[in-house]
Amino acid sequence: MYKGRLQSIVNALRGMGLLLRSQPNARLHLAATVTVGIFGAAFRVTGSEWALIVLAITLVWGAEGLNTALEVLADAVEAAYHPMIGKAKDVAAGAVLITAIGAAVIGLLVFVPYVMAALASVWIG
Repeated sequence: MYKGRLQSIVNALRGMGLLLRSQPNARLHLAATVTVGIFGAAFRVTGSEWALIVLAITLVWGAEGLNTALEVLADAVEAAYHPMIGKAKDVAAGAVLITAIGAAVIGLLVFVPYVMAALASVWIG
């Protein structure tokens, strides 16, 4: 029982590694994730703000993973260009873009007040 669960985790970690190695956008998401984590810790954001940040990060990573899986599967099914597969890939990429925009909006809503307060303390003294 535990051996099967452990193998599932190993497979998932392998998939995450493949995602990072094969997808330039995933590496951008990783840089953004690390940067947001650093800023969140530096500004000591609240628990509720962390929850929103983690939700946004999770949605972006999940969408990127599903988009990559769809692309790999589609390429395995039909190596040559097919207009319907192209449309499916475009829609999946659009879903990633939607989640990334949503995450950016959450980031702005959370971090802009902290940045403004930090700037005000520098300007005012």
